[in-house]
Amino acid sequence: MLPHTYHQFYPPYEQQRNLNYYPQQLNYYDPYQGFYEQPIYEDPFDWRANWREWEDLGAPPRGMKGSPAVSSWQANRLDTFVRGENDRMYHKWWNGSRWSNWEDLGAPRRGLRSSPTAVSWGPNRIDTFVRGNRDTLWHKWWDGSRWNEWEDLGGPPRGFKGDPTVASWQANRLDVFVQGNDNNLWHKWWDGSRWSQWENLGAPRGGLRDSPGAVSWGPNRIDCFVRGNNDRMWHKWWNGSRWSNWEDLGSPPRGFEGAPAASSWAPNRIDTFVRGDNNNMWHKWWNGSRWSNWEDLGAPRGGVRSSPGAVSWGRNRVDAFVRGRNDHMWHKWYA
Repeated sequence: MLPHTYHQFYPPYEQQRNLNYYPQQLNYYDPYQGFYEQPIYEDPFDWRANWREWEDLGAPPRGMKGSPAVSSWQANRLDTFVRGENDRMYHKWWNGSRWSNWEDLGAPRRGLRSSPTAVSWGPNRIDTFVRGNRDTLWHKWWDGSRWNEWEDLGGPPRGFKGDPTVASWQANRLDVFVQGNDNNLWHKWWDGSRWSQWENLGAPRGGLRDSPGAVSWGPNRIDCFVRGNNDRMWHKWWNGSRWSNWEDLGSPPRGFEGAPAASSWAPNRIDTFVRGDNNNMWHKWWNGSRWSNWEDLGAPRGGVRSSPGAVSWGRNRVDAFVRGRNDHMWHKWYA
């Protein structure tokens, strides 16, 4: 949405819009709300923006561990999730004007065993996933009026480790990915009516070394990112008809650790984030035709202590979250 998640408000919005660009106007068709005409004053893919300073958002009453996750179900809305020191899931949200207090969402029986991941596939909808104490995947969702009870979705044949990640490419669609105990990437999806069996997507040579991250930038498109055994970031994507081979995207100059995060603010745009071996957050992006070099985005005072989580809720907007050395959640955004 990764801890290693993106999510933006594109599905079922931006990802299903037909866009036409004119010098002073953005016209688009939203299948849920009809035709829109939005005045603009510059190329919507070229707004002047920059990275803002780190913001300390505190922690649940008894602290947090692991990596934060984040999702968004509309413009200027953020929902963050962390694993508390008491192995329960906590929720903190931005409503467009202020941050909430921390909300305790409980846990599957005997507690969380991983950081959470989260995604939104529509207005006022959030789906969260964790690894439970029996090493199975658990699901909890907000349906617009209440949080539902935890649902046990099982695990791959030999189980899994680390943190799950999730993406959505249309309304009522969920694609969940985990690192199996065999160090392969495993996939389970919700097609709107039922959950699939687990699918083995293999791994780069030598296997996965950490949990995956995933994002979708359009209908029937998924991009997955992992840290390989050579400590480089690898990319595998679904193009609507088949899974690609693994692509080696390298790493920051001194390497990285933990799981990658990914977000997308437009069709054919991807922003990935990792925790570098220097404990700074690093950024690499796909602009529609090529991959950038790695960009060092620094860190809160004392450095980054977790993998990042990232999301986009609009064009040229990215929000990234990490756990800092003080075990608080920190926020950095591009706007």
